[in-house]
Amino acid sequence: MTYLGFEGRRILIMGVANRKSVAWKVAQILEAEGAEVVYSVRSEARKQSLGKLLGDREVHICDVERADEVVALANTLGQSGKPLDGVVHSIAFANYSEGFKPFHETKREDFLQATAISAFSLVEVARELKPYLNEDASVVSIGISSTDVTAENYGYMAPVKAALETASRNLAKSFSADTKVRFNTVNAGPLKTSASAGIPGYLESYLYAEKLTFRKAALRTEEVANTVAFLLSPASSGINGQGLVVNAGMDLNYFDKEVVRLAMRPETQKPAPDAL
Repeated sequence: MTYLGFEGRRILIMGVANRKSVAWKVAQILEAEGAEVVYSVRSEARKQSLGKLLGDREVHICDVERADEVVALANTLGQSGKPLDGVVHSIAFANYSEGFKPFHETKREDFLQATAISAFSLVEVARELKPYLNEDASVVSIGISSTDVTAENYGYMAPVKAALETASRNLAKSFSADTKVRFNTVNAGPLKTSASAGIPGYLESYLYAEKLTFRKAALRTEEVANTVAFLLSPASSGINGQGLVVNAGMDLNYFDKEVVRLAMRPETQKPAPDAL
């Protein structure tokens, strides 16, 4: 048995979008460690687009914006007779079709949709899967490390991700009444993913975050995935109801002398790379 102890364990991963996804990186770790990984994606079109990546793996369709599809997913997984030892919730959506606006101009329907998909879906998934989770299962969600930061180019998603983290914490308490199921979030710093590439101004934020890290090197998706895998494993049995920040020290280094110098004397700044 390896340290992580995944042999024979069955894990559901929700939210693989492509090979750059945190969810896919987690899946690769789990499969390499001997786990049986089951996948859930939001649509038939997404399933088809992942055909080459996922091959003949077990893939289900579940649009978490539809409560009936969450129920159907749970029923289907339950009929297999194989309980789940873990769930990865790597799902988020925000409607930025009209571009970024001041926070006070956020539309009710956009905020509620983003909250339903990105945060409350964890509650519904947990509720419907509860009968099919092993007593010591682990549920891990992907959050962000800056829910208390007012990042203009992240729009209203910071408070939505904050809702995800507190929902996870409250699920940990709720489930503790009759199970040992654990709930945690991995709160990642800026990553180079396909989803982030669509955020206006993200390149500048990504490079700024890199300068704030202690090591002066950007956070890698694999580093976030490694933390998720640890939280899914029995090796992390003492961690519950937590939000683990994974950002290479970015949130502790705002007064780094190089960053201060560049802010106060921008004429000394070196040319930035053209692209990620």
